This record gives sequence, structure tokens and C-alpha cells, in this order.
Amino acid sequence: MGSVVKLHGLPMSTNTARVIAVLNEKGVDFELVPVDLSPFGQVPVLEDGDLKLFESRAISKYLAEKHSDAGADLLLRRGGRSLAESATVELWVEVESKHFDPAISPLLYEAVVKPVLGQATDEAVVEAKAAELEKVLDVYEERLGKAKYLAGDHYTLADLHHQPYLFYLMKTAKAELVESRPRVLAWWNDISARAPWLKTAEGMKFP
Repeated sequence: MGSVVKLHGLPMSTNTARVIAVLNEKGVDFELVPVDLSPFGQVPVLEDGDLKLFESRAISKYLAEKHSDAGADLLLRRGGRSLAESATVELWVEVESKHFDPAISPLLYEAVVKPVLGQATDEAVVEAKAAELEKVLDVYEERLGKAKYLAGDHYTLADLHHQPYLFYLMKTAKAELVESRPRVLAWWNDISARAPWLKTAEGMKFP
């Protein structure tokens, strides 16, 4: 028996939820420890034996690689799949990180986090970031007209990495950014109904 994986973070944190979602997809038992050990003051931090990792996307990819035979094929590497298929996953993972995240993260900080902290939302920031997010989602709407999921016909990390932020977005007035795009909405309805995600979302409640 190996040591139990420990994940240091907070379940309502989008970055922590991203990693929990992968653990749940892969059926990996883990211990959630509400402590921040990152040298950059970030959560989550994963401890797997002697290995310690931070940065949620790096952790997600590590877990998807290590547990490649369990659960969903999140990197499209199984069964002699082509290099092109796995490269498409990497492409859309990068799109999430470089285009989607910079738009939606500040929007949700203003619309969701600040009110929890008792601070006033800067509506100008919300509107500016919503305009950026619209452009990204327009690209997604076109892409999802050609494939069921961002990387093709199968659910992968490219989809999973979007779920924590979209979960919170859909609880705000800016949910209309998704709801007004039928293919993006159908994609969200699909990926948000996955049993591992529903398990993840149970913990995503602010106190």
C-alpha cells in the first residue's frame, strides 16, 4: 500500500477544485488538508509520497499521466491514439490558461469573492472582463460546432480545467454569457453533469 495522496488547499478555491476534479475522475483516494504550503502562497499543493507539487494545472497533468489507465482518458493517450489527438488536448489546455482564465478570473473576483469579503464590486472591471470573456466564448462556440468537446469527441483536461470558474460564473448575472451561446451551454450542461464533477462541486461553497 502506498501513502495516501495529500492535497493542501481549500475546496472552494477554483485551483484546488480543478485538482479535486481530476482526483475524482480518476477515483484516487486523497486527504484534503486545509493548509497552504506553497512557496508562492498559493493553493493547492499536492503531496504524493516524496513528491510535492504546486500549480493546479501541473498537478492535474501529473495526476492524469500517473493514473492514465483509470477513469476518463484525460490526455487522450490510451489505445494507440494519434499524436495529433493528444496535442489538441494540450492546445486547448493552453487556451484555457492564456485566454479564458485571464478574462474570467478577475470577473469572478469582483462578482463573487469581493462580496463574500464584504467589499464592493467594481462593476467597470466586471464589464471589461465580461467583454474579454465574450470574445473567448465566441471562439468556443465555433469550436463546439465542430466537436462535442474542446479537444474532440472525448472529455479531457481541456474541458475539466474550465469547470471550477464556470461553476461560479453560472451563479452570477454573467451566466448569460454562456446561456446565450447554445453550443457552449450544451457543453457546460454536459460536463457539469458528470458524477465526479458533482462530487467536486459539493465542496465549492463559501462559508
